[in-house]
Amino acid sequence: MNFEIAFGILVVFLLVCLIILFCGLLIKLYIHKVKKYTQVIYQKDIDYQKTLNTTIIETQEQVLKNISQDLHDDAGQQLTFINFQLEHLKLDAPELEKVLMPISESVSLLSSSIRGISHSLNNQLLLHHDLLQAIESEVERMKKMKSIDLRFSCIENRKKVFTSQEQIVVYRIFQEMMNNILKHAKATQVDVTIAIAPFFTMTVTDNGRGFDQTTPSKSTLGLTNMVERAAMIGYSLAIQSTVNQGTTLTLTEISDH
Repeated sequence: MNFEIAFGILVVFLLVCLIILFCGLLIKLYIHKVKKYTQVIYQKDIDYQKTLNTTIIETQEQVLKNISQDLHDDAGQQLTFINFQLEHLKLDAPELEKVLMPISESVSLLSSSIRGISHSLNNQLLLHHDLLQAIESEVERMKKMKSIDLRFSCIENRKKVFTSQEQIVVYRIFQEMMNNILKHAKATQVDVTIAIAPFFTMTVTDNGRGFDQTTPSKSTLGLTNMVERAAMIGYSLAIQSTVNQGTTLTLTEISDH
């Protein structure tokens, strides 16, 4: 009798263990499915964000390309025509040559400047050239402005291959940095330093008037836009600024992007 009771208890115990084991397996299977579903949703969200970022970049670049073409085809041609008329006027009225010479030179400089801006807005030139060379060329173009001392250095101890999106966004961020300095900083000196290893880093430092990072302004809104652009390609933008002591912007490639 005792044996039968003990055997019954053992059977019940084994049955309870099997039920617990079965429930555990069901819970584990459910958790696995939830994790897998979450991963799929997360991956879809990442893919959507990448697609959205690509669309935003492509749209922005198309707008800039259209502006570039308008500058080249419309404004550029009109300036060429004006210069052509001035040259004819010099021939028809030699006594006016000294008076017209400064105007002719100004038109030529403006035409050259517009051509340079047109080239810098067109990403086709960027995509067919090295990013670092494109940045250096932009620096050389800006050096022609005598009001600012612009210095450039690049520590290129290894070759880095950039994606087309990286090239475009990094270049546009650099242009925005320089535009902010020219419009708001009132700087007399700017240092641009680029390092490739261990990760891409671009630092732009100016000796301008700086700003209070706790107070929103037009310049800080532009910086916010750059931060968002950097995040699109897996980069970060650090901002350090002190009133009357200048600003330092550091664009860094995030290692696991």
